[in-house]
Amino acid sequence: MSADYGRLIDDLAAAAREAGEAILQVVRRGFEVESKHDTSPVTEADRAAELIILGALARAAPGVPIIAEEEVAAGRIPAHDDTYFLVDPLDGTKEFIRGGHDYTVNIGLIEQGMPKLGVVFAPATARLHGGCVGGGAWMDEGDGRVPITTRVRAEVVTAVASKSHLNQATIDYLEAAVGSCGYVSIGSSLKFCVVAEGKADIYPRVAPTSEWDTAAGHAVLLAAGGLVDGADGEPLHYGKKAFLNRAFVATAGWKPPSLKPFLEPFSGGGELPVGS
Repeated sequence: MSADYGRLIDDLAAAAREAGEAILQVVRRGFEVESKHDTSPVTEADRAAELIILGALARAAPGVPIIAEEEVAAGRIPAHDDTYFLVDPLDGTKEFIRGGHDYTVNIGLIEQGMPKLGVVFAPATARLHGGCVGGGAWMDEGDGRVPITTRVRAEVVTAVASKSHLNQATIDYLEAAVGSCGYVSIGSSLKFCVVAEGKADIYPRVAPTSEWDTAAGHAVLLAAGGLVDGADGEPLHYGKKAFLNRAFVATAGWKPPSLKPFLEPFSGGGELPVGS
């Protein structure tokens, strides 16, 4: 594909906004909640947003495979090499169903097993984060793009905690890794963005996620100067079995302690995890 990343991230941003508007239209008229084969929830909004993104990416980057959550759930997984898009049309579905605001549209580009660029759009607040590794990160609250960067590790660390998935293993890891710390609680891939903006220092996830949950936020954080390590202590990579992340820890740019002592046995197969 062409390496015109500036144009491409503009196209991704436009697609995310259009998908976000489709989600808000569904909210305004009401919706029903269904269950997928893994019992995770899905709504009309997920499907409507994904259709918009699939069309937009096909026009923006013809021939680049698109691995999207609802397409995978339907058994439609395109052949791909080491360059492809990962799409979560509605990340944080549980928060969305509850009527909260912490849900996002995630679009990321993977190259050579690593995120290259991504956008994270929160329809309820119209806040857009974007980043291209090597080209910087930014946020746009409606008045234009403002550059963002991670911060130097604070003396008293602030951790980002999931609203739906904070478990004892995560708490134990943070106590061992950084000691006493404050918490910012937020849903979806906005957790990566909080660290990218310099408002927190660390975001651990000691439980499985799907690769489309993390790719876009991962790209934004890397572009802002952060790091994301996998369960093995190496940089989190993509293209794994069943598109699963075993666990990860994201920081503002400093090397985190290993997650290994806090992980339970995991085969890497089976059903997909529920959200992020």
